[in-house]
Amino acid sequence: MAEVEEKKAEERRAGDNRGPRDNRPTGRPNDRPEGRGGDRGGDRARDARGGPGGRGPGDRRLEGPPEIDIDKLISDSLYLDNQAHVVVSRMRDMDSGTKSQLRRLYNAVRRATRAPESERQHEFVMVRARLAYTIARHSLRSLDALERLLLQVTRKNDTRGYERFRDLFEAIIAYNE
Repeated sequence: MAEVEEKKAEERRAGDNRGPRDNRPTGRPNDRPEGRGGDRGGDRARDARGGPGGRGPGDRRLEGPPEIDIDKLISDSLYLDNQAHVVVSRMRDMDSGTKSQLRRLYNAVRRATRAPESERQHEFVMVRARLAYTIARHSLRSLDALERLLLQVTRKNDTRGYERFRDLFEAIIAYNE
């Protein structure tokens, strides 16, 4: 039985390359998009990953996301802007996260920022939990740096830190459009 199924599968691959529900164009035998969500970045993303296979010598996925320094984030607006660009480029290289997932998280950050001062730390701890869940559920490894930064911000429990984290998240949303 397994031989019959395997033979049918080989015939399909060698033939038209279109199944009954498959709307892909015919042509190359392995005409499949890369990764989970397809090749969303086009040639630019493919080149950034080190070639068509995505695993070249310059592949940044081997190293963890860079740390974001909370003190620099608070004091230097250009650093904030640079870190937003870094996170967005990592998202395009690594993940298939949707804009709506980011918007939901950003709205939670805005609500937490507007919370009364006595409850603000708790609200940001809950945002961090939501962020951790979203990262794990949707394999958004590029947002790990944001999760670690949020831990630093909640430990510091400084109003300015919360506002800068919100600003960073806003910049990420803007650059991801």
